[in-house]
Amino acid sequence: EDVGPSLYFVNDSIQQVTFSSTVGVVIPCPAAGSPSAVLRWYLATGDDIYDVPHIRHVHANGTLQLYPFSPSAFNSFIHDNDYFCTAENSAGKIRSPNIRVKAVFREPYTVRVEDQRSMRGNVAVFKCLIPSSVQEYVSVVSWEKDTVSII
Repeated sequence: EDVGPSLYFVNDSIQQVTFSSTVGVVIPCPAAGSPSAVLRWYLATGDDIYDVPHIRHVHANGTLQLYPFSPSAFNSFIHDNDYFCTAENSAGKIRSPNIRVKAVFREPYTVRVEDQRSMRGNVAVFKCLIPSSVQEYVSVVSWEKDTVSII
């Protein structure tokens, strides 16, 4: 039975993609259709995106690829921006929600405990200091003393 042309979202829950600059990322367009839809990517401003050799490429199947890059090649216009995808065929045209794409740099960091003083028998409050550059990606899951977990 022929149901006619259609357009639909395969996954419209993608809202944010955070990726490592050392690995890159591949983001499929979250839409499809029958007959096959033409998939295109845009910046949230509505501007068409274009291929940048070895930096950004839109594959024929509608997948957006951002390649690994060095910190000196960071471009916020490409590596820290909002994108969206459209799917178009004889059924019409649909637009995905904006997808926040953000590259993060893998760099060494140290988590440490803030020094505290307390008199014997009193309460001491310890604070875990995480560098601000990685704070949103790191969470404290346990405390240890001499390699023994403290609950």
